[in-house]
Amino acid sequence: MKHIRNFSIIAHIDHGKSTLADRLLEITNTIPKRKLVDQVLDRMELEREKGITIKAKPVRMIYNKNGIDYELNLIDTPGHVDFSYEVSRALSACEGALLLVDATQGIEAQTMANAHLAMELGLTIIPIINKIDLPSADIELVSEEIENTFLIPKEEIILTSAKEGVGVQEVLDAIVERIPPPKGDPNSPLAALIFDAVYDSYLGVLAYLRIFDGKVKAGDKIKVFSTGREFEVTEVGIFAPDYKKIDMLEAGEVGYLAASIKDIGEFLVGDTITLSKNPVSKPVPGFKKAQPMVFCGFYPLEGGDYEELRDALSKLRLEDASLIYSQEVSEALGFGFRVGFLGLLHMEITQERLEREFGLRLIKTMPNVVYEIVLVSGEVVHIENPSELPSPEKIEEIREPYIKASIITPPDFIGPLMELANDRRGKFINMEYLDAVKVLIEYELPLNEIIIDFYDKLKSRSRGYASFDYEYIGYRPSKLVKIDILLNGMPVDALSFMVHKDKAYMWGRRIIEKLRKVIPRQLFDVSIQAAIGKRVIARETVKALRKDVTAKCYGGDITRKRKLLEKQKEGKKKMKKIGRVEIPQEAFLAVLDISDEKR
Repeated sequence: MKHIRNFSIIAHIDHGKSTLADRLLEITNTIPKRKLVDQVLDRMELEREKGITIKAKPVRMIYNKNGIDYELNLIDTPGHVDFSYEVSRALSACEGALLLVDATQGIEAQTMANAHLAMELGLTIIPIINKIDLPSADIELVSEEIENTFLIPKEEIILTSAKEGVGVQEVLDAIVERIPPPKGDPNSPLAALIFDAVYDSYLGVLAYLRIFDGKVKAGDKIKVFSTGREFEVTEVGIFAPDYKKIDMLEAGEVGYLAASIKDIGEFLVGDTITLSKNPVSKPVPGFKKAQPMVFCGFYPLEGGDYEELRDALSKLRLEDASLIYSQEVSEALGFGFRVGFLGLLHMEITQERLEREFGLRLIKTMPNVVYEIVLVSGEVVHIENPSELPSPEKIEEIREPYIKASIITPPDFIGPLMELANDRRGKFINMEYLDAVKVLIEYELPLNEIIIDFYDKLKSRSRGYASFDYEYIGYRPSKLVKIDILLNGMPVDALSFMVHKDKAYMWGRRIIEKLRKVIPRQLFDVSIQAAIGKRVIARETVKALRKDVTAKCYGGDITRKRKLLEKQKEGKKKMKKIGRVEIPQEAFLAVLDISDEKR
């Protein structure tokens, strides 16, 4: 065990994490040069395209130093805030972390959040400044930033250019010298942390494990701590980086375990695995179920694609245990699904995968968060869909989820960004100058206010320089109302949304103005109304298409023309009673496209 090192890489998006991992694999000859490609650990097309890690891929490397072979386990993590729980579990499986900072950009919000998480877990931090070969690199300034922010001496910082391979050897030496070996007893009862789980079409569900105590091999009967379910192990192995079967995994090692399981829900991230015969008395600390934060409706554009959408969601669920969905029916859109996500990126990735990998065309309803409703009877209920909100006389209080937002920005953009946060009902907490060119601003914000376009506005107001990270802090009471959109007096359930009372009129007015532009004209007037309960707060009308029914009259008495016009009037009245307004996809996109800068 003294020759094992388990570590992770902490970095902001596009700071060179995947490139550094490529160089480590290349220098340790883990992958032959003929098979080496860029971002070798990012297997998904979307990961390569967006330059982010969506699904982490661990890998074992063997590095020879002073004639001794060291086993280095890189437990790669997704960097985005949506997957922060997975990151925390992956860091729990390590003894050290490489803190990677871009020499041209310095410390960003995501790096800071994950670095503090690693420090809280007691990990050894190895600071690395990457991209030193770029002309705009400011090594001295970034070194001071790391020293002031994390209290790490400048002398410990390693300078690298992962692209050019400069300094990577020093990184490998530092991993061996600075990161402590794992502690544990191979003869104690088995205690293994599940830091990830994936579905393999041949082996079933694979649990990615870090063994803290004991050992496990094929044929062992294991027990999952949170559920008590028991399974027989069919295979254990390591990541080389492809799956490589071995005889046994022991304390301190990282690998995978298969037990012919078809449902990924049996192995949850953060859970503990132990042996059925000789179980541990308590699990590895920190387990909790991933809670979806954002919900929206997915409906197939073609009604006949409902079965395909259901199959596609069930296949994605095999790979992603945090994705939850349930069937829902909308009068306007027909059959579809209410889908829960960890955050906005998770939602965007899921939608793109459904459309790309399964060839589906989807209508997505307005995203919303889970609200906590305290009823007059004292009962507390949670609603995922605004259309489920109980009637006002039954409600004592409505609570909404809040987040603590960290924004790192150059000082020039402090004013516009604070104005944006205040517009979104933000409560200022703190502002701190990290150095001469970086300021950290902290706000408490309702999650509902950031789920549509907050990040886009943040980037546009800071010209792309600001970075943003957040953590969930709990529910708080709020003056919220539900706005219903009515077409000819009939509510369209898929267009209902929750909003703060002070913003209700502005939102209602703006959305019906957008709908007026996209709903096609009919042969009768179409009224579009925004209403809170029975009170209409805004109205627009799509005027009817006009047909000149008197065009065929050539002379004669005026009563002939009046007769035709009266007949037309009666026909329009009847049509308005029985006519249905078809809602095009653009109408739902219009509701999502809240792109008015004045907001």
